[in-house]
Amino acid sequence: MKYVPIPIAMLPVGQPLPVNVWNPDGLLLLRKGQPIVSEQHREKLYAHNASTTEAEAQAWQRSYERMVHTMLQDGVDVAEIARMPMPGAIRERDYHTGDQLNGGWLDLQEVLRGILYQGGLALNPIHRLTAIENKARSLLKDDPDDSLFSLFQALADSTLGYCATHALLCATVCELAAQKLGWDLHQRQALMSAALTMNIGMAREQDVLARQNSAPSEPQRQLIQAHPQISEQILRSYGLEGADELDLVRWHHQPDSPEGLARTLPSRQLLHMTDVFVAMMAARRTREALSPLESAKSIYLQTEKEVTASVGAALTAAVGFYPPGTYVRLQGGETAVAVQRGQRANTPWVIVIVDRNGMPTFNYNCLDTSDPANAIAAPIAFSSRKVVINAERVRRARDRIRR
Repeated sequence: MKYVPIPIAMLPVGQPLPVNVWNPDGLLLLRKGQPIVSEQHREKLYAHNASTTEAEAQAWQRSYERMVHTMLQDGVDVAEIARMPMPGAIRERDYHTGDQLNGGWLDLQEVLRGILYQGGLALNPIHRLTAIENKARSLLKDDPDDSLFSLFQALADSTLGYCATHALLCATVCELAAQKLGWDLHQRQALMSAALTMNIGMAREQDVLARQNSAPSEPQRQLIQAHPQISEQILRSYGLEGADELDLVRWHHQPDSPEGLARTLPSRQLLHMTDVFVAMMAARRTREALSPLESAKSIYLQTEKEVTASVGAALTAAVGFYPPGTYVRLQGGETAVAVQRGQRANTPWVIVIVDRNGMPTFNYNCLDTSDPANAIAAPIAFSSRKVVINAERVRRARDRIRR
């Protein structure tokens, strides 16, 4: 067992400790829940090189970092923060960095869909959600363009269900936009977590709505209105205590509500915009899907406030007007699929899949649409696609232009 020294100087007398305290040889000095009873007791712990297990030390540190982040967001003076002791409690989530999940985005989609469908009955949900979040962050870091390609392609596939794809795509877009805005890791973590779970209160109904031939019924409208609060309640039942994440989930449909935490306002705005952005691009049997360009234009019409405008600009800059995985028509009449973001929002790299004569093409070569010869004429709806895309061949073609 590996032991890590604890910050004894940061432990107040009388406060129960959230970890077991050992000496480096494995002798138990203090049980979890017991306090340091005096300054003399503290000195004895110093003398015995008081430590805790590596797992508990890491969890305690994560708890402390979150506390500091929250205080900074609340405008607490740095000097006061420096005097704060280590937290007296550790949340369950702090113990889990997440299990290794194999596979790619579609594997995550399947696992997440199970949790969202189970709602308040999900088993060990915090641990599993953390694993999903960590794997999603890893996939996104490894290749953001491939991540967007996979998820936008999945959005058009009704056989995969909608709720989990929507959640993963929102989480991905929020993370990329938040990076553009220069937000710190804690803010981005709360945002991604909220994006994955904000609709857990109506996940099954979300998939029903995506398939039904009629407008929402009155009970469905009531659920749509109530689901942010229901989602928050489910997350609280899991034992989730993160104030920022719960606030984002609760107010993702009303981002400007004065009842929300002031510090989460920009995150709420980004989450709301992304939620709407992705939803508009998903087809319903009662309406056609909008293209990403049309969705982006719709968002810009809502960006009257300066802060909201900057958030909207970051969102569109993060994914572009023609994100990987979506379709376009080129000036020459060819149909192409976007496979990588370009230098500008309107100049992605694309692969022609149908030539100007309407014949499928099988030579996957990436074209730069910033070249006038390959310029984009218009976006094409997902429903207009007529050929099946080979994702592995897309990756190989994209790798060739990255060398």
